[in-house]
Amino acid sequence: MSHKILILDGDGIGPEIIAEAETTLAVLASEFGLAAEIEHAPIGGAALDAAGQPLPEATLALAMAADAVLFGAIGGPKWDAMPRELRPERGLLALRAGMGVFANLRPVQVFPELVSASTLKSEVVSGLDILIVRELIGGIYFGQPRALERGRDGRRFGMNTLRYAEDEVRRIARVAFATARARDRRLCSVDKANVLETSELWRQVVTETAGEFPDVRLEHMYVDNAAMQLVRKPKQFDVIVTDNMFGDILSDLASMLSGSIGMLPSASLDDKRRGLYEPIHGSAPDIAGRNVANPLAAILALAMLLRHSLNEERCAVRVEQAVRTALQLGLRTADISSAGTTSVGTREMGDAVAAALRQAAVSAGDGATGRA
Repeated sequence: MSHKILILDGDGIGPEIIAEAETTLAVLASEFGLAAEIEHAPIGGAALDAAGQPLPEATLALAMAADAVLFGAIGGPKWDAMPRELRPERGLLALRAGMGVFANLRPVQVFPELVSASTLKSEVVSGLDILIVRELIGGIYFGQPRALERGRDGRRFGMNTLRYAEDEVRRIARVAFATARARDRRLCSVDKANVLETSELWRQVVTETAGEFPDVRLEHMYVDNAAMQLVRKPKQFDVIVTDNMFGDILSDLASMLSGSIGMLPSASLDDKRRGLYEPIHGSAPDIAGRNVANPLAAILALAMLLRHSLNEERCAVRVEQAVRTALQLGLRTADISSAGTTSVGTREMGDAVAAALRQAAVSAGDGATGRA
């Protein structure tokens, strides 16, 4: 069976890092027999330039028809003066909503080779393996009404609405509990129930849902304490579930545990496991086109795509092993470089992962006709 994959390069470093992920995909096809039909479409600033909208209808239609979408990054100063409703970031939010990808999975793992790249002590982060489950299409990022206006007295004011319905909370809680059940059976729900009514509802519904998963141990934690604990004692966590805004902030904070935000992928899934896959970093326009961006988060996002939406577990593992091999060779992009390692660019790191994949095919005897 051939899988349908839509690739959205996006803006800034997006095209560079996605090009390396696409090279990885090509090696999987040639060496391991992965069958995939690939299409490309614009989004964000690139789509604004081409079609006048950050998410053209044609792009959304292709995403809805695909088995999975691989996305790079979005935005840049070129489009900062656009009306708010036309800014590139609106395209990504609309894509998430249109696809219905409510469950955002953000793994935070520390490769043994990168322990020294973290700003925390090695004993704090060594062996770290956390999964943050973020509700993605509700909460304050999508709530209505929202406004940036000037009042009758001349003062400017901004307004956003934080709102959750119990069914939105329950469905993300069930994903988190099921995920925790497949791991260490520990789930921490993060909220701010001492001051926010939405968080009070969140805590009530998560607690009710726990009855469906009696084998998973649930604890609750306020978001400010969770942020502190992530840098104080991160290995106390296994799976964290939280709302859209808290998940956005905590996962970026947690990225520094791994040494670089350039190492962390994410998966956003609907209720049928169709997904949108992307690195969690931004478009980094200051380094775009310079061959210095780290492509490993994008390549690891491809591994998540293979695992969660295409059910190609063997291919996913091979990609992850190839990334590990490149790191074991001492190759580092600028964001993860350290003494005794070899600095390489975006293309060189992607080439190293592709070479490791080809060598794995030779060693396994799979060859171009093998099936992953």
